[in-house]
Amino acid sequence: MRETLTGVAERRLTGVLAARLAEEPVVVLNGPRTVGKSTLLHQLGSYLGRPVIDCDDPAVRAAVRNDPNGFVAGAEPVLLDEYQHVPELLHAIKAELNRDLRPGRYVLAGSTRYTTLPEAGQALTGRVDVIPVLPLSQGEIDGTREGFVHRLLGGDVPETSTPASATQRDEYARRATSGGLPVALRRPAGNSRSRWFSNYVNLVLERDVLELSRIRQRDMLPRLLRQLAAQSGQVLNVAAAGQAIDLEKSTAENYVKLLEAVFLIHRLPAWGTTLGSRIGRQPKVHLVDSGVASWLLNVTPAKIARADPAALTEYGHLLETFAVGEILKQVSWWDAPVIAGHFRTGAGHEVDLVLERDDGQVIAFEVKAGSRIHSEDVRGIQELRGKLGQRLAAAIILYTGAYSYLHEGIAVLPLDRLWL
Repeated sequence: MRETLTGVAERRLTGVLAARLAEEPVVVLNGPRTVGKSTLLHQLGSYLGRPVIDCDDPAVRAAVRNDPNGFVAGAEPVLLDEYQHVPELLHAIKAELNRDLRPGRYVLAGSTRYTTLPEAGQALTGRVDVIPVLPLSQGEIDGTREGFVHRLLGGDVPETSTPASATQRDEYARRATSGGLPVALRRPAGNSRSRWFSNYVNLVLERDVLELSRIRQRDMLPRLLRQLAAQSGQVLNVAAAGQAIDLEKSTAENYVKLLEAVFLIHRLPAWGTTLGSRIGRQPKVHLVDSGVASWLLNVTPAKIARADPAALTEYGHLLETFAVGEILKQVSWWDAPVIAGHFRTGAGHEVDLVLERDDGQVIAFEVKAGSRIHSEDVRGIQELRGKLGQRLAAAIILYTGAYSYLHEGIAVLPLDRLWL
């Protein structure tokens, strides 16, 4: 892995965007700040010879707000960046689409979840395709093309007769703590990158969250975010997070929704609630970027290397967040619908990530920070297999060991198989 990112990473979403634009009248690029949405939009604009209307610029925003109909009636496709600052645009676009539903008319990029905008639910229902723009994948960082998850979704069986992995534990720690936000990766690891993460979190909390909602206890937001970072990779417990900072549950739940709306956190829903009454129903929480999570938790490669007990506990959850994020990035490039969730029984046996294809077949992933697999590590997958039978197309444990092998019909693979 390169210590710092140089140049502009080639995004796998470029091809996805072109394909969707040929089919849909409106495409929305949705993702965290600085993740690369604007870069994608400007690349598209350069290729098509179209300008990008940047609503993050106060002067442009004022002009668009004064005449939204004029801006959406321009030469197509109309490219609008940070459109959430002027939600009136959605109604103006709706009026245009009422007259003409041809594909390829609008591409919007925004740093607030489309579904959380009050106007979104009614304005463009059934006429918009939302593409998640997630932090850079490890392959995008390294300049390679991952195909692991797509092969599984295509029906391939995981290969276990592969050479031993050369990736060392310290490299996994570097990758997980670096995350995938392009601007952060251009900073050298250490103090410079930590300052960037600090400024980034403050910007999102002080600007984007407060633009969404007038909240009374704004000083609680960073404290709540740290509590959620401590739960990353675990079942979400809003009451406990609120109680830890003297915030009542209802208020904490509202603030959690705001943090989710600006792509700081992601709720991974429970999967399989119809499989039996003993299946858990609570979502898991993950930080959208593992680099932000590691900064909030103050988990560094140095602490992991010296086996600091507290850091190792946090690292196990952080590595799960990192691996789940890498898998979901590859899922976002897949054209068919995929349902993602986690599986957990009332007895506490769990599977970290479950992907259900549109044909009902299921792929299960368990993530382990250790370099050895023990019998208790497979219990969650065994429980799931017992309920699904032949519907379980593939079961995989990703770990930091070097070798690939089968354990009771479960493929045990080095974590780097996700991107190498």
